[in-house]
Amino acid sequence: MLTILGFTMIATFLVLIMVKKMSPIAALVLIPALFCVFVGKGAKLGDYVIDGVTGLAPTAAMLMFAIVYFGVMIDVGLFDPIVRGILRFCKADPLRIVVGTAVLAAIVSLDGDGSTTFMITVSAMYPLYKRLKMSLVVMTGVAAMANGVMNTLPWGGPTARAATALKLDASDIFVPMIPALAVGLLGVFALAYVLGRRERKRLGVLTLDEVLVEEQETVLVGAGGSGGSGDGKAPVRTGGAGSGIEAEASQDEPEEGLQGLDPNRPTLRPKLYWFNALLTVALLTAMIMEWLPIPVLFLLGAALALTVNFPHIPDQKARLAAHADNVLNVSGMVFAAAVFTGVLKGTGMVDHMAQWLVDNIPDGMGPHMAFVTGVLSIPLTYFMSNDGFYFGILPVLAEAGQAHGVSTLEIARASLVGQPLHMSSPLVPAVYVLVGMAKVEFGDHTRFVVKWAALTSLVVLGAGILFGII
Repeated sequence: MLTILGFTMIATFLVLIMVKKMSPIAALVLIPALFCVFVGKGAKLGDYVIDGVTGLAPTAAMLMFAIVYFGVMIDVGLFDPIVRGILRFCKADPLRIVVGTAVLAAIVSLDGDGSTTFMITVSAMYPLYKRLKMSLVVMTGVAAMANGVMNTLPWGGPTARAATALKLDASDIFVPMIPALAVGLLGVFALAYVLGRRERKRLGVLTLDEVLVEEQETVLVGAGGSGGSGDGKAPVRTGGAGSGIEAEASQDEPEEGLQGLDPNRPTLRPKLYWFNALLTVALLTAMIMEWLPIPVLFLLGAALALTVNFPHIPDQKARLAAHADNVLNVSGMVFAAAVFTGVLKGTGMVDHMAQWLVDNIPDGMGPHMAFVTGVLSIPLTYFMSNDGFYFGILPVLAEAGQAHGVSTLEIARASLVGQPLHMSSPLVPAVYVLVGMAKVEFGDHTRFVVKWAALTSLVVLGAGILFGII
């Protein structure tokens, strides 16, 4: 009964947000509360929610201060050189812009933090997508998939969890998986190319000069959101997805015409560039070496970055206010997700769902438990947190595999397969940074990305089997 209710609760949540009958926050809170009553444990709802909030509070704190820290770093120009290089490659070609989105997301993902990746990627690319009237779900989908593949880095989370749960060395899990993950990343780039060609076919190709001329004509005739050609392909003038983000056009500087980050914004601190770079490297090093808990590191980093770059209190308040919307949206989603995860775990639904899946694996699949683990990781890491999968289900799968002669290392490597889809799970806080900054409905993002992310996961699984890694 709990198994059926668990799957029904998840399905109800996904359907309601995809058809836009409820907002994600409302659905994350009200649906599990209703199912908790159905289970007959309504009296314990408060305990389940408090347990869920307690478990996710460090994550919420980390995201809050990470948004402030990296928001300040974007404001002061730390990432401008990377962004300029990507934008110079993209120009005004939809195909290049989509591929550039995937490349930028993959590069920034090296820091191991999804919220950082999405903040920088959206801040850089949002003005281009809006100006050229490109599909924003293409941007969020490509960024999420690229980050999902790179999320398997040992300091990204899943690999460390798998190593901890199965008492293995993280490098023994990750290093042999590099060829399969590289194929997965190439698959994301190939998909970005296909989606980019589709956008190019839909919109056509504009040169920078055409963009600038049409915008000047728009200003002269006062047409607002459409250009003079009337073909629906003219870019629109728009602000960016975060503070200090503009898309100013200049006929004298066509290379800067589609600049995602305003090169003249008043928050730039070029004289402090190397201080900010060293501070960020030190922060990431401390995260990888686990010198302090990540929320503490970001709290300290945000305070230091604000104090040094904006020594005057009014300026500090302005920066905090500029990023307050993102902080509130993300932290609100995290605490709402705490209700969902708290009820799933507290009522025992997640345990019954996991046991049902393991019990229904045919005996003949025993020798192929690595393959089974890879396949199961795709839906399971989407419908539950990484903690729930790696600490709750993976040990059971590993034990079943060992009984049939399948090594624990193979099981651990296969468990990473589902990460491209996991990064778009409603239980991943960083995805709300992505859709929030991109001004995309979560349901629209879900409808678009699920099929492509699942395909990417299958590509990684197939490559792992082909190379004899899994």
